[in-house]
Amino acid sequence: MATLQEITDRIKGAVGDDSGLGKSLKFDLKDAGVVHIDGGSVTNEDKPADLTMTLSMDDLLAIGAGSLDPTMAVMTGKLKLSDMGVAMALQSSMAALFSKMR
Repeated sequence: MATLQEITDRIKGAVGDDSGLGKSLKFDLKDAGVVHIDGGSVTNEDKPADLTMTLSMDDLLAIGAGSLDPTMAVMTGKLKLSDMGVAMALQSSMAALFSKMR
């Protein structure tokens, strides 16, 4: 199983100089910690974000690997979104970010 640091490093590599999201995003990985993305900054600070996605580390890895569809994850309760409107606006940018993580 991946560590929080390994996931953070993969996200940093995918984000590069700028996430291209135009908004801040936080992955709340429950007991495993958080990954906060704001522009080109990727940290493990638990601070406010425009969109918080709450899910397990395993489910984040599955979405990143393409084996779990994000829409299905939301519908089955595996992925909780703090703001559906922001999530919809960021959908294509997040898909591009996830594909870079593979």
